[in-house]
Amino acid sequence: MNITNMYKQKRKVSSDEAITIIEPKADIIVPLAVGEPPGLLDALPKADHLEGNRLFQMLSLRPVLNVNKDKVKIVSMFLNKDERRAFYEHDIDLLPNHFSDLPFLLDEITTNRVLMVTTSPMDANGYFSLGTNCDYIPYLINENVTIIVEVNEQMPRTFGKNQIHISQVDAIYENHQPLPETPTIPLREEDKIIGKSIAELIKNGDTLQIGFGAIPNAIMNDLKAYQDLTIFTEMIPDQVVELFESGAVTNRSNPLAPGKMTATFAYGTKRLYDFMHENKDVFMLPVDETNDVRHISSIDRMVTINATVEVDFLGQCNSETIGGRYYSSTGGQGDFGIGARMAKEGRGVICLHSTAKNGEISKIVPTLPSGAVVTTSKNDVDYVVTEYGVAKLRGKTIRERTQNLINIAHPKFREELTFVAKKMGFLL
Repeated sequence: MNITNMYKQKRKVSSDEAITIIEPKADIIVPLAVGEPPGLLDALPKADHLEGNRLFQMLSLRPVLNVNKDKVKIVSMFLNKDERRAFYEHDIDLLPNHFSDLPFLLDEITTNRVLMVTTSPMDANGYFSLGTNCDYIPYLINENVTIIVEVNEQMPRTFGKNQIHISQVDAIYENHQPLPETPTIPLREEDKIIGKSIAELIKNGDTLQIGFGAIPNAIMNDLKAYQDLTIFTEMIPDQVVELFESGAVTNRSNPLAPGKMTATFAYGTKRLYDFMHENKDVFMLPVDETNDVRHISSIDRMVTINATVEVDFLGQCNSETIGGRYYSSTGGQGDFGIGARMAKEGRGVICLHSTAKNGEISKIVPTLPSGAVVTTSKNDVDYVVTEYGVAKLRGKTIRERTQNLINIAHPKFREELTFVAKKMGFLL
């Protein structure tokens, strides 16, 4: 049977029809963020035949599905704003993970697996592209898995290990709609100062892992005049387009795909998605490759940049909880923090504002509060940056760390932090 006939045979008129092939007790897995199939997900709450199923989602850009939780259990692998509330209301559960481990973890804990994904239209050779995504999906594909694709002509066709052949697909649903886009994030003055400080830690020829948010945007604004940078990251943010256009990025030092930018997912605006479409300078890889500590540590001059919620005097970073309540999850912070520490001339940067709640709370703290999570350990932290400067922690003693961190705390908290540090025996 030729690929055109295979497509026609597997095409379903509606999302409701497409999901009828999901059996009770099957584990349903969707890509993260932009790769989620909106039409197929919207059909799940209407499916009366489901019973004892689990739905695995990560960094969902949608409200929590209104499914019968006695029939379909939702498991998040990285909480969004709606899932934070739902977790404490017992509507969903959270699976702790390092992002790099998810392919193996999902392979281990799921059975009767169904993959539901958004793809670009099929090409002449019968391949669908996962577009903005690769993540954990390719690792989970085998002859025993059920695959339902939601074809969206607005999903960019990208290159890499994110291709699915028509022969592997069980059902096709067409749903052409705009992709989710990042909201506009205004830059605060603190973001610009932090961005400039971090940019000064970067050198021509460095390899960068950088993510989404105001501070990463500020950093990239200050990198346009740099030369010979390589992007080896987990997420492609919007601002990367400007780095390419400025000529700052050559990707010469990428060990997995020389001359190409590698990532496992992207989240930005239509500008980014258009840039990625059929762009051979972009190569999408599974997260067990992009976030593999062994790969990261093999890259000389690897610079990783991640955000945190708070840092204590020891250098322990809590990037997941606020006030002892879960806010997000680990993501790739642990992967890249360890990898940068092991890399020759590697630098790991943790950034945060010095205060929260309009300056009422210091984010440099003596000890992490009860219920806080240690996302990045004290032994893996290198630089910590706030709008008040850069604290070098790697190779520093406890007392040196404590003093360096107090020096970049907000000035109005430094006297109190110093008093507590002396009481703890951390300062003389």
